[in-house]
Amino acid sequence: MALSAPSSSSSPRLYSSAASGRLLLSGRCGGFPENTRRVVSAARHGVKCQLVEPLKFSNGAPPCIPILNDRMIPGLLTPRQLQGAEGGSDKRLRIFSGTANPVLAQEIACYLGLNLGKINIKRFADGEIYVQLQESVRGCDVFLVQPTCPPANENLMELLIMIDACRRASAKNITAVIPYFGYARADRKTQGRESIAAKLVANLITEAGANRVLACDLHSGQSMGYFDIPVDHVYGQPVILDYLASKTICSDELVVVSPDVGGVARARAFAKKLSDAPLAIVDKRRHGHNVAEVMNLIGDVKGKVAVMLDDMIDTAGTIAKGAALLHQEGAREVYACSTHAVFSPPAIERLSSGLFQEVIITNTIPVSEENYFPQLTVLSVANLLGETIWRVHDDCSVSSIFQ
Repeated sequence: MALSAPSSSSSPRLYSSAASGRLLLSGRCGGFPENTRRVVSAARHGVKCQLVEPLKFSNGAPPCIPILNDRMIPGLLTPRQLQGAEGGSDKRLRIFSGTANPVLAQEIACYLGLNLGKINIKRFADGEIYVQLQESVRGCDVFLVQPTCPPANENLMELLIMIDACRRASAKNITAVIPYFGYARADRKTQGRESIAAKLVANLITEAGANRVLACDLHSGQSMGYFDIPVDHVYGQPVILDYLASKTICSDELVVVSPDVGGVARARAFAKKLSDAPLAIVDKRRHGHNVAEVMNLIGDVKGKVAVMLDDMIDTAGTIAKGAALLHQEGAREVYACSTHAVFSPPAIERLSSGLFQEVIITNTIPVSEENYFPQLTVLSVANLLGETIWRVHDDCSVSSIFQ
């Protein structure tokens, strides 16, 4: 079954549920999308969550418009109602948001039937960060949602100060929820006299006072070993898999492509879950500095729909060159799928150049409105992270989500 061409509008694609017939995107209202200010209800359990007023950060730009995906994982979509003594909510579970991605944190809190904790984050004139919790967290299970996306140093330092504030406020457990873990690419020494920044950042988070880390799609699995505290590794693949399944692509026409040799294991696991689709690999070889790359394709893509999978898209150089090679080898359509949309220049120019039928990402990193282009589709991982947070809080299995 052929896929429809992308919309010609400049805004990202809207993803709605065919089962419910609801379009989950509304206009901006007071800095947040209008739909996030409404009462969200679940027909199955009659759950209602009245969201708080928009967060006000003195140093950040207004958050971008999210595109919510209510078909992520069957059985995990119904917002939870946490039972407690006051107001029908669990007062021992608190969620606070940093300034990096407040919209995602708001969606996570809504899934759990909670309001975001009140926190004051500001910058002094010299750039120093000030954090103050505006409610008691003594004896509470606290989750701090803060990806260390660009500006990475600012957001990382903010996370460390938030952790320290919670530790000094006598929180029982502090979990750093890091949808995107920056510095993960510096996870080993490939040349002499290099630093392993991933280990350094892990030490900083641990020493700041975090008791646990919840991360989404780490660049490499061994990064979990850099932490001396428990790490829950959440995979964004179910969200993307569910979206691709809604397109009803014929399995005989599909091939999953790894844009480089390092991503073969990730692409193989993805292909197995996608109707055991065949696998192709783009092999890049550079014979010296400032020498053009020699690219070869391992596998057959002629006349097929190629789905290129990577954990992140930074400048989009690797995935764009791979897509060009796939077209040369006869691929009918090329889709780019990635969990983290870093989108450093000139990524937008490369991704919107016509090489891709669609670019599918998640909202672990907020995408600014100027980076929207017609082929872009944004899926939300809020339900996935919200379910994981609940299971950590309730001492339940996390790995069973992905089985």
